[in-house]
Order: sequence, then structure tokens, then C-alpha cells
Amino acid sequence: MSRNFGIAGIQMSVIPWEATATVDKMADVALNIRKNFPWVQLLMFHELVVPGLVQFVTPENKDWWKKNAESIPGPLTDRLCALARKTGQWIVPGSMFELDGDLLYNTAIVISPQGEIVAKYRKMFPWLPYEAGTTPGNQFCVFDIPEVGRFGLCICYDMWFPETSRTLAWMGAEVILQPTLTPTSDRELELVMCRANALFNQAYFVSVNGIGTWGGGRSTIIDPDGRILQEAGTNQTFMTEMIDLDHTSRTREYGTLGLAQTLKQLRDSGHKFPIYGDNPIQPGAFDKLGELSFHRDINRTPQAK
Repeated sequence: MSRNFGIAGIQMSVIPWEATATVDKMADVALNIRKNFPWVQLLMFHELVVPGLVQFVTPENKDWWKKNAESIPGPLTDRLCALARKTGQWIVPGSMFELDGDLLYNTAIVISPQGEIVAKYRKMFPWLPYEAGTTPGNQFCVFDIPEVGRFGLCICYDMWFPETSRTLAWMGAEVILQPTLTPTSDRELELVMCRANALFNQAYFVSVNGIGTWGGGRSTIIDPDGRILQEAGTNQTFMTEMIDLDHTSRTREYGTLGLAQTLKQLRDSGHKFPIYGDNPIQPGAFDKLGELSFHRDINRTPQAK
């Protein structure tokens, strides 16, 4: 039985500098998608959508982002949790500025259909020197959706460091979600990296960008074989896609396009890599794959190694 899962990547503009109004807009979009596309099970927004701003600060008030940061949970996340309960969907509301004591983080959360925060991820690689005001996180993040599979989170510039996505895959992520926010000319390069991250890790890769003054759009969904399923333009839109996590399993088992069984060969190579150490993170993640061998019958379930 396929592990089909409906997602919607929301490429939208924020209400500048207005967190509450932006959450109102997110709610309108979520409720409309729920009404017209009831098969969608997860909604994903772009980086820093909740505060209604980006990495940059206004010259009139350079401390704006600190004044509009809050703890998690807090009033804004409470509203988003209530929205998830109302729609009965998983929500990844992009990211927001999280204030923890005197430290400021760029943080993404995952909210279950029951309105519970089930995962929290702090951006590990702030875009320096432009995000020098935020503190880097120090933990990778994966979360499980029951009867579907394992998902991983990274934020924007994290994608530029291949160790991030590889570690998520090593931890068992079959889908990698990347809220981002970039208006710069390197979006073309990032689209290449989206495909590369999907290919190297034989996983779905979903990158959702904002639009408007500080977002250049071109959100994308890539499948585990590196195929572009969708690529948005630069207008406000949402991408709906039904992914099948069994596609990830097939690609990892039989190889990319039935050719390259890269994760199994990595597992069996005997090489030591500093990123994994002597005791790899979640060593069972790749052990579930079958032996590195010729496949003669794609209808026969391979035996795990």
C-alpha cells in the first residue's frame, strides 16, 4: 500500500511588519485550502513568515525583530496551534524569531492536527554576516507523521551545507522541508541545490520561498529521483502535491532511476566520515535497506541487510 501524503507549499507575501495580520492571512489561506482541497494534510509556509519580515531590519528601528520575537510556545504559536486544530491539518508555519532568555533564534515548528507543537528546529546556519543577530541552533530535527513516515526540517541557508540534509537522511528523513526567504539573484543556484539535496539523499525536497519585497518566489518540490514535480513562478500561489513516501523507499532500494544505490553503498563502503563518527546517527536508518546487489525482480521485497 502506498504511503500517499498531500502537501501544500504556500508561496505568499506577508503583511509587512505586522505579525498578527500575517497570521490572519495565513489562516484565510489555510481555511480556503482545507475547503477546496480536503486531501491536503500538511501546509508549509516560508521562512520568517510569522513576524511579517525578513533577515533585514528597518533603519527607523533596528531592534524591531527583537521587540517582536517571543518565546515558544507563546501568543503567536498559540494562534497557529488553534488554526491547526480548526483545519485538522499538520502545519509548518515557516519560521519565526524565538526569544529564549537573552538569545534570539530563527526557529521553525511543526504543529500536529491536534494543535500540539511536536517538533522545534533552530536554524543551524544563519546567513552571516546578515543574520548576525541570531544564535545558531545546535540540533538536527526529524519528526514522524504516524502511518506515513519521517520528515526532516532545515531553514534557508542550511541547504548550502550538504552535511545538514545528509544528516537528516541519516536520521531517517524521507522528506526534507526547507522554508526559505530570499530575494537575491542566487535563487537560480538554490534551485540546483534543491535538486542536488534530493538526489544525494534520495528523498523528497520541498523548498518554499516568499514573494514581495523580500522574496523572489520560485518555490519547488523535487522527488527522490531528482525530478522537478513543481516550480512556482514569482506570484502568490500555492503548490499542491500528493507525494508517496514509498517512492523514497523504492529509490533508496533500487537506485536513482533504477541505477545508483548510493545510500546502500555509503552504508557498506567501510569508509569513516567525521560527520558520522564511529557511531553513526540512527544507524538503523539505512540498515532497513536491502543488500547492495543486482535487482532482478522489482516486485519482490528485498531482504534488509
